[in-house]
Amino acid sequence: MNTASSNTPARPDRPSRRSPKRVALFAGAYNHIADGVSLTLNRLVEYLEAQGVAVRAFAPTVDHPAIEEHAGTLVPVPSLPLPGRSEYRLSLGLSPSAKRALKAFAPTLYHIATPDLLGRHALHHAQSTKTPVVASYHTHFSSYLKYYHLDLLEQPLWYYLRSFYNQCAQVYVPTHAMADVLRDEGLTSPFRLWPRGVNTDRFSPTHHSTAWRRAHGIDDDAVVVAFVSRLVWEKGLGVYADVIERLERQNVPHHSLVVGDGPAREALEARLPHTTFAGFLEGDALATAYASSDVFLFPSDTETFGNVTLEAMASGLPTICANAAGSRDLVDDGTTGRLCPPGDVDAFAAATQHLVTEAARRRRMGTAAHERAQDFTWTNVLRRMNRYYDEVLGPTTPRPPSTSPNTAA
Repeated sequence: MNTASSNTPARPDRPSRRSPKRVALFAGAYNHIADGVSLTLNRLVEYLEAQGVAVRAFAPTVDHPAIEEHAGTLVPVPSLPLPGRSEYRLSLGLSPSAKRALKAFAPTLYHIATPDLLGRHALHHAQSTKTPVVASYHTHFSSYLKYYHLDLLEQPLWYYLRSFYNQCAQVYVPTHAMADVLRDEGLTSPFRLWPRGVNTDRFSPTHHSTAWRRAHGIDDDAVVVAFVSRLVWEKGLGVYADVIERLERQNVPHHSLVVGDGPAREALEARLPHTTFAGFLEGDALATAYASSDVFLFPSDTETFGNVTLEAMASGLPTICANAAGSRDLVDDGTTGRLCPPGDVDAFAAATQHLVTEAARRRRMGTAAHERAQDFTWTNVLRRMNRYYDEVLGPTTPRPPSTSPNTAA
């Protein structure tokens, strides 16, 4: 790990050691928060550097970042806390020191992960130096507007996103469904599928723990209905709470479990006094929580890709998700879980009740979900990106040698 000081630019590599493929990555989040975007980008940088690709990440940071041991070299950019959501940062673009670091690095490819002011600066800089630029679509911005009563901004937002992404040589989307949404909104740049991966060794049914359940007040024979995510309302918390309350009123035996933290936690705890709140978990503790549950209920319709859904599937849980772009490519409705119309509490409650009360169906879907998750190994997912970069750079850019025959791109 190396973090370049905001006042001291990263020292340029010596020419004799300069990699033929040099990627400058621009992101609104890289280490200051441990969300799905940050973790995915860190995995990408780690993989690329293992293949001999030089990378610099340009992103906001804080004094005590959530990801202390981030991958690669991070060049900090100026930022401010996002109003109302201080755990996120609003990038203010490239500072003079960041520009010097970028010039010294001399990238052969720009990869923009967030179309914010930093991303706009990066796009203009790439165009001014005639350097290819690609982008990845991580956040379905328009789907968040309704949660902040900003629906009137939807059309101006899509106008901006069209103007931004249509200037990129390729746009990487996590699902076919999301690509369809973007095409319908007028994005015309070539799309490439870049799903997310899962560690199928860590997230596995083998990590089921009766001791963990007992430590959290869960009976051995209880059917656990779990929700795992940051606790913000746009993740479908309202629907989850409605479903749990309905199951309680109808005396459907179950135990509700919420894993995660965030600004909505206090209000959600007040609504669901009988629910176990395990807080933020990661690593083996998170894997144990998944595998010790029985049903995964995730009503969010704002996802571009359901990272938590894939982790739950790998852990052997049937998943009940919104029939939206982030889940549609993952969940095989009726086989690995259920897809319900976004916001339809009746549909979510009925699907959850069926899986809670029908043990054979629950086990059958959980097994199918686990098998489906095996298609999403991180090595295969990250290998795609290196190949996509080569498509843009063309055959004249030499490929660096692979450092491992098992992870060669």
